[in-house]
Amino acid sequence: MGRRVKRVWFLVCPGTGVLNIAGPWEVLGHANDVLGRAAYELEVVGPRAPAVETRHGLVVAGVRSLPRAGARLPDIAIVAGGSPRTPLPDGESRLVRWLRRHHRRIPTVISICTGAFVLGEAGLLDGRRATTHWLYLAELRARFPAAHVVDQGIFVRDGEVWTSAGLTAGIDLALALVEEDHGHRVAMAVAKRMVLFLRRSGNQAQFSSALKRQETEPPKLRDVSTFVLEHVDEALPVDRIAAGVGMSPRTLSRWCREHLHESPAELVRRLRVDEARRLLEETPLPLKDITARTGFGDASTMWRAFTQSLGVTPAAYRQRFAAGAP
Repeated sequence: MGRRVKRVWFLVCPGTGVLNIAGPWEVLGHANDVLGRAAYELEVVGPRAPAVETRHGLVVAGVRSLPRAGARLPDIAIVAGGSPRTPLPDGESRLVRWLRRHHRRIPTVISICTGAFVLGEAGLLDGRRATTHWLYLAELRARFPAAHVVDQGIFVRDGEVWTSAGLTAGIDLALALVEEDHGHRVAMAVAKRMVLFLRRSGNQAQFSSALKRQETEPPKLRDVSTFVLEHVDEALPVDRIAAGVGMSPRTLSRWCREHLHESPAELVRRLRVDEARRLLEETPLPLKDITARTGFGDASTMWRAFTQSLGVTPAAYRQRFAAGAP
């Protein structure tokens, strides 16, 4: 956690989402304010100068052209979005060629959202874990089979390369970067300044994936979910659930795997977490009572379930989301 100033270049092409730029930029700018000094020196650089039009028409000015060989390079390069189309538009193609030539001299390379496609074309994802917006995960996986594309979190770090999911996930990645450079206290101070409801860890699931799953849940799930929620405070082994919904344990297990891609035990844990979330948001019940009402058995079990599923503890969740919370 030294006092050296880090040069940060936001590599921006026409058509990128403005939040891909503004979100991480605000995090690093607020970090400078919290620290009372210029810990990050921010600059917009791109294949077009002096301005670039973003996806929905807002124009970003003050863009500097990509430098030629021999120029001083940044400590951190952030590819703020990109095109998932093939072939790549001219701006992204020029940026890919520039990264191929210079990335080895840049200590940290980051992509926000679909900026992962630029990193992939430049060869920076080969052999690495990476992610992007949930809409484009399959496309990223198909285009770059040498990369290990994952969807378990909102951002992923593999060595000097960081990738993030869509839009607001870039804020979470930037906060993690600040925490690595300047500690937890500074990162939390920035999150509070930005009035974030929750500072998410990298392993938190993309909530859009959960929504997508809900859209395709079969009607039979209503019977299973209803039974589990009616008995959520009780022990729920697979044979009891199966009997409650008129299925054999084997059929229930096969049905859950086929339609939900999870076991009956994982379904029960997910519904228990959902019910605990509701109680934390809507009631003043103590944590021990919520633990009992949701069938977790003890506080440590509920704590593990929350941190694994949401990347946050039950107490922190209540602090952010309870009715009347600041």
